[in-house]
Amino acid sequence: MNAVRCPALFVAAPASGQGKTTITAALARLHTRLGRRVRVFKCGPDFLDPQIHAVASGAPVHNVDLGMCGEEDIAWRLHAAACESDLILVEGVMGLYDGAPSGADIARRFGIPVMAVIDARAMAQTFGAVAYGLAHYQPGLPFAGVLANHVGSARHADMLRAALPDGMRWFGAVMRDADAALPERHLGLMQAEEIADLGERLDRLADHLLQTGAAELPPAVEFPAVPAPAVPPLLAGKRVAVARDAAYGFIYPANLDTLQALGAELAFFSPLAGDTLPATCDAVWLPGGYPELHGEALAANTRFWHDLRAHVAAGKPLLAECGGLMSLLQSIVDKAGVEHAFGGLLPGRAVMQKRLAALGMQAVDLPQGRMTGHTFHYSRTETPLAPWLHAQGTDGSEGEAVYRLGSITASYVHFWFPSKPAAVAALFGAA
Repeated sequence: MNAVRCPALFVAAPASGQGKTTITAALARLHTRLGRRVRVFKCGPDFLDPQIHAVASGAPVHNVDLGMCGEEDIAWRLHAAACESDLILVEGVMGLYDGAPSGADIARRFGIPVMAVIDARAMAQTFGAVAYGLAHYQPGLPFAGVLANHVGSARHADMLRAALPDGMRWFGAVMRDADAALPERHLGLMQAEEIADLGERLDRLADHLLQTGAAELPPAVEFPAVPAPAVPPLLAGKRVAVARDAAYGFIYPANLDTLQALGAELAFFSPLAGDTLPATCDAVWLPGGYPELHGEALAANTRFWHDLRAHVAAGKPLLAECGGLMSLLQSIVDKAGVEHAFGGLLPGRAVMQKRLAALGMQAVDLPQGRMTGHTFHYSRTETPLAPWLHAQGTDGSEGEAVYRLGSITASYVHFWFPSKPAAVAALFGAA
């Protein structure tokens, strides 16, 4: 294996809500329309932005985070992408320097030039000060320049450009366009499959970017050769049923890849569409998502819950994460205070809160080793069930409970399967 050079750009911002997801998706769509092979990565533990980018680029989107994923995992994924791409885009998380490690740490470690997206709708000359601060706050950052977002007029754009420090690149200005904005809800953007006109919105955004000169490729970055990790086929011959729909859509593509590398056959199904468990499955994965938004429809799928109880009664493994955990309880109380009956495989109920209940990176020490992940939810679980284990926060504090009841393993933690494939195999029934 040899090092590979590929044009790459890290899309950052001074804070959340500046429009970096929209701009990243628009860039992916624009270059894909130009016939280029584009691979997009997303910093941090995010499920929603990658869904948008996957539609925009036509390729799977993987997460990169020095804490959750690790440097070696990121390195081999970037090299693999560079081998098959004409452009790599990496979207940051929150503000450029937020977190430890931050998006800036990834850009610096892999030498990816940073384009800062700054929401300029309520500023003029201060735009230059923000840009200067982003470029110089920490040494050694490969800062490429800035793009102004939500600009009001051509005159406004000229004012912003004139405020930039000498020598700083101006990537252009994107005008305000409410009709192209991507819709949101309490955990972030809406899921890609829920936005009926997503393709039209992406094309409209790409058209805006085309006016900025964004069709020009960024400089090529060298990505050293790093081999993919060797994963033993511990789940060979196993069929794992994976719930996947608008209620259970929080799935890292890398987690699916890990299950397949372990030798598992994947069988997808949709409880929301009325599906029951696929025939002859050996294990079930009920990932996170929005079950609280679909209480009536999910409760009506009585055959699914019956078959899931029979699956567990037979001693077959079931992994439930976040929304999956909530679904196994006797009920979920939604934000309107309406209580919906759910699976009843675990005692207790989940109650939606008005404010964020938990957020952060966590890790769990399982018998086969430490598996990383994160937590992000607006519900509180009320259950008499005693935790089997507790996750740990990055500061060593006690994190989310991990419950074990019979063949069920359930937690609010969203696990990053590549961090410990042997532990994943054990959760899904490897000998």
